[in-house]
Amino acid sequence: MPCPFHNHHPDPFREPRHKDGILLNDFHGDVMPILLRHGDVRNAARDWETFSSDAPFKIPIPTEEDVRTVRQLPLEIDPPDQLDYRAIMEPYFNRAKLPDVIAQIEGLVEAHVQAALKRETIEIVREFAIPLQSHGLAYLMNVPQSEAETWIKWGVHVFREGDGTSKGAAMEAYAASLLERGAEKPSDDFFSALTRATFRGRKLTREEMLGFCSIVFAGGRDTIINSISGVIGHLAKTSSDFEFLRADPKRIIGASEEFFRVLSPSTHLTRKCTRNVNLHGIEVQAGQFVSLNFAAANYDPEVFDDPESVRLDRRPNPHVAFGFGTHLCLGAAHARLMVRTLLKTLCQRVARIEIIQAKDRLETESSYQRRLAYETLIVRMVPIDEKNDSSR
Repeated sequence: MPCPFHNHHPDPFREPRHKDGILLNDFHGDVMPILLRHGDVRNAARDWETFSSDAPFKIPIPTEEDVRTVRQLPLEIDPPDQLDYRAIMEPYFNRAKLPDVIAQIEGLVEAHVQAALKRETIEIVREFAIPLQSHGLAYLMNVPQSEAETWIKWGVHVFREGDGTSKGAAMEAYAASLLERGAEKPSDDFFSALTRATFRGRKLTREEMLGFCSIVFAGGRDTIINSISGVIGHLAKTSSDFEFLRADPKRIIGASEEFFRVLSPSTHLTRKCTRNVNLHGIEVQAGQFVSLNFAAANYDPEVFDDPESVRLDRRPNPHVAFGFGTHLCLGAAHARLMVRTLLKTLCQRVARIEIIQAKDRLETESSYQRRLAYETLIVRMVPIDEKNDSSR
């Protein structure tokens, strides 16, 4: 059905994707070509030998030289090293598939939804999504839930305040304290495990450990926050989709994939060209950068029929919201668990969601403006029993 997500902000990449397949954008004085088509994005993500991730601080947009001092691992490195670094982290991110962790996340989401139902209104971004993401990460990393209270205070973006001020030094100091505690008092949490981990027979350096910490805290923060608020906003505006899911909970798995496609919480990442390439007539020299735009790829009409409509039963759904290739998002299983559990709990406990106030969060660049869920979303959640009482 028509997507309320696009009522005021249609796909900003529709025309350039159709016309040229590429868009030039000035990122803070650096003009960079952006790949927009699904096939181009997937091919570039797969071809790491041409489109390299070995570019510390340069892979995220905007670049992060001013907010951190360490290379994020395994994001900013190529195979074969990337695969060996990734293997160090995978056991913790795969915890999202364990029955005990699934049960913890189910209890967490249930508690947050029940708390929201008891309130007259709740602001979803800061009072619901950020706490939910932070406590969920604490379970994933197997650290005490008390640590989540620190993470909640970081706001939407781990490195930058709303005015752009860097919080990077404080975050790295905090991560260093977790590593020191983990070395002094070994346990089964992720940060303690890093102090014991090895890379090709040697212990990790402190810089490498901090690089892992950086990606843990930054990689899935605003993306999950945007996903949670985007899902709630959509269900509030589209009651028929809410009822569609409530009628058959088996639809939730497919629906969550469609939400990831539609919301595409991470717009793009860059790659450094290792050789001269021609991209739809644009000459890119070795050493220059190109953007892989996952959000644009997820709306390619050559792949997705009627892409600006939300179809919670869309099949197939080869979205690239979690990237593609060797750098496929480590946190994908965790993000899926969080969103699926949220949808399940909302269907079980919430009759409807009423929007009281909403302000879109926008990503504004020289050549486009894209909506990223909400800056503010104040809602009232109406419990199932209240709906039943009012119908008598």
